[in-house]
Amino acid sequence: MIRTEVTIKLKSGINARPAAMLVQIASQFRSDIHIETDNKRMNAKSIMGMMALGLDEGEVVTIATAGEDEEEAAAAIAGYLTNRE
Repeated sequence: MIRTEVTIKLKSGINARPAAMLVQIASQFRSDIHIETDNKRMNAKSIMGMMALGLDEGEVVTIATAGEDEEEAAAAIAGYLTNRE
């Protein structure tokens, strides 16, 4: 398992469109991928889960990946969340 802490730099945070893009990216990998905040842990392949987190720009989250392509998955998700749109 890989745990990667990142600060969200998406200007709009994780609302509908960014959540859909995040799920699209996560779904390309076989690994289990979760996004964690202080008190919540959601499957990154679930659009409802991602939207339920209600994350804003500047919040710090942990990306937890586990599986055969966990390194690539962690890098792709971190890259998306830290890219300013």
